[in-house]
Amino acid sequence: MGLNFYIILGSAVVGLLVGLTGAGGGALMTPMLILLFAVKPVAAISSDLVAAVVMRPVGAAVHLHKGTVNLRLVRWMVLGSVPMAFFGAYLLHLLGGGPADQQNVEIALGAALLAGSAAMVFRSVLDRRSARQRTAAVGQVRIRPVPTVLIGMVGGLIVGMTSVGSGSLMIVLLLFTYPLLSAGQLVGTDLTQAVPLTAAAALGALAFGHVEFAVTASIVVGSVPAVLVGSLLSSRAPDRYIRPVITFVIFASGLKYVGVGTTALGWTLGAAVLAAAGYWLARSRPWPPGWRRAAAPAGSAGKPASSPARLLDSPAGPAEDLPVR
Repeated sequence: MGLNFYIILGSAVVGLLVGLTGAGGGALMTPMLILLFAVKPVAAISSDLVAAVVMRPVGAAVHLHKGTVNLRLVRWMVLGSVPMAFFGAYLLHLLGGGPADQQNVEIALGAALLAGSAAMVFRSVLDRRSARQRTAAVGQVRIRPVPTVLIGMVGGLIVGMTSVGSGSLMIVLLLFTYPLLSAGQLVGTDLTQAVPLTAAAALGALAFGHVEFAVTASIVVGSVPAVLVGSLLSSRAPDRYIRPVITFVIFASGLKYVGVGTTALGWTLGAAVLAAAGYWLARSRPWPPGWRRAAAPAGSAGKPASSPARLLDSPAGPAEDLPVR
């Protein structure tokens, strides 16, 4: 099996979104491989992890160049994430035998996707509410070793088992642990620690033999140039529009994997869209300020259409000043 043009095209779309928004790589790539290209869950996860070893350093290099990476924070996270990523790949090997085990992997993947979608919502809320407060420089942040190592362990285990979690789960835990660190520095730090993390998970995947190298090569060919382009365009990208779309796709994929039927899935997604639209209308209020008064019918409640105020404002002046004929 050689390179698959459609996987290359799909990977380019996902890579562009990753470069623009900084999240959603594994949560979009793995479901795409399973749902659209009928790749087995274990092979899709492992192939995506190996491809991420090539893709993630591109974004990390950009942030390292800009100086938005806290290397002390990276070291403590890697201490917990790397061994747990390898252990997660081993657990994936234990769960990935027969059809029942494949279903267990899909359920685990769905749970990780749902958690990732919730994490992205929380991240958006925190970005909106505390953006002005998270202004500490990289060197001013006081490192908390134990919580940081625990964050790395949780993220590493999930990444090793599902290839999902680094961009969406771990960064939200960092937001709670380090509320003064700016969002850009959090993204840069997370992308940098994800390089050894995904390398450890990919090494585990290679050791246990789940990788389809043709799929991996197709992902690399499509995603790496797109990630670079997306990273260069990220300063101008309308992130407030793109990130909700990614969150919606992650949420839908998670529901599908945990066993939600097609009809129930449609109703749930429809309700989610309506709720999101209602929230947007209530928050942004796109209508003009005086639309209610302008929409009221003239002469309502038995009043004449021309009010005294309008007569006073007329060029001819008040009614008593008009000439009598």
